Amino acid sequence: MSKDSSSALLTDHYELTMLQGALHSGAAARRSVFEMFGRRLPEGRRYGIVGGTGRFLDLLERFRFGSEELDFLSDNGVVDETTLNWLSEYRFSGNVWGYGEGEAYFPGSPILVVEGTFAEGVILETLALSVYNHDSAIASAATRMSVAAGGRPLIEMGSRRTHERSAVAAARAAYVAGFATSSNLEAGRSYGVPTGGTAAHAFTLLHDSERHAFKAQLESMGTETTLLVDTYDVERAVRHAVELAGPGLGAVRIDSGDLAKTASRVRAQLDALGATGTRVVVTGDLDEHSIQALAVAPVDGYGVGTSLVTGSGAPTVSLVYKLVARARGLDEGAPLEPVAKRSVGKPSRGGRKWAVRRLDDQGIAVSEEVFPHEPADLVGARPLLRPLVTDGEVVGHESVHEARERHRKTVAELPEQALRMSRGDAALPTVFH
Repeated sequence: MSKDSSSALLTDHYELTMLQGALHSGAAARRSVFEMFGRRLPEGRRYGIVGGTGRFLDLLERFRFGSEELDFLSDNGVVDETTLNWLSEYRFSGNVWGYGEGEAYFPGSPILVVEGTFAEGVILETLALSVYNHDSAIASAATRMSVAAGGRPLIEMGSRRTHERSAVAAARAAYVAGFATSSNLEAGRSYGVPTGGTAAHAFTLLHDSERHAFKAQLESMGTETTLLVDTYDVERAVRHAVELAGPGLGAVRIDSGDLAKTASRVRAQLDALGATGTRVVVTGDLDEHSIQALAVAPVDGYGVGTSLVTGSGAPTVSLVYKLVARARGLDEGAPLEPVAKRSVGKPSRGGRKWAVRRLDDQGIAVSEEVFPHEPADLVGARPLLRPLVTDGEVVGHESVHEARERHRKTVAELPEQALRMSRGDAALPTVFH
């Protein structure tokens, strides 16, 4: 999808039939509040990370029903003529608040709050959930991998393991949540994510010998490149690599076998050959647990693909988007009243909400607190909802680098138990006032 194309049909059929029904009943203009939240974290996770805010705002600005979209809806009998006319003039004119991208969240956190008419808000449900569920799943996996890496750089390299557009979104979310670089060039072009990459086994196999392949790569890319040393015999490959590049070789990459044992042998061999500054990078079906297991190995960086782009076992974070308040009548000044589901296993809490994170005197988070009104006293707490859209105008745009810095700060204030890789409950309680 190009940056100029409409995002209006990235939605479910029933969003528009609900709109049609509400226009018919006269309730479409009723002032309403929708909230997006997760009832629980993925099983065993201790915190989640908000991802996708920037992408959602970009798509919201393009949520317009042009002639192509309207013709499709008309030709397929999706909605009636009255609804088509309404859609032809649709522009979101309400307000949106949300947790900043890269922020931690917990069960019940009101991650996104949308206020406008019922008609304006309801047709954004699928778009918001599609973006946030995917990107938050990737960011929530990536943050665990970043913690497990303990400051060693992580390379996102999952493009060949997912849908081509999902790959771009995943690279973006991973960078927000602490990854250093990505292999995906579109993520670099669209979002400014740093990119990198050198060569795969095919490059070595193309040449008449491993030595010829290394020589060609070094002449093309310089001695700071990374040479893949496990196509044939690792020990011989490392010897050839240092002979050709000298002690200034940038890095070697290991992609198979017992990574911890092989990394130790390679590190010792590199040091013995005088290449003490050459880094050892490992790849090959890594996740947060295998990264943590490699913490004591002489590894300088990790490349992660499949596990990252599939959310490391949690490809969605099961966020929901619910109507939580609506005006008592159609008058513009009619007061809002809470509404809530009572479904067994799927309850919601009525009323528009405001959230803060309570901190102790050391600056460590102790609870997520949710209020039915904007709290006046913020001593020892910081507000979590920020304006994203005001009177229909997007005001919350920011770079991935700003979101990345927010992620760094939010992880730094989490309690120690939140950062454990073992299975556990949410690290912070969510307190509803």
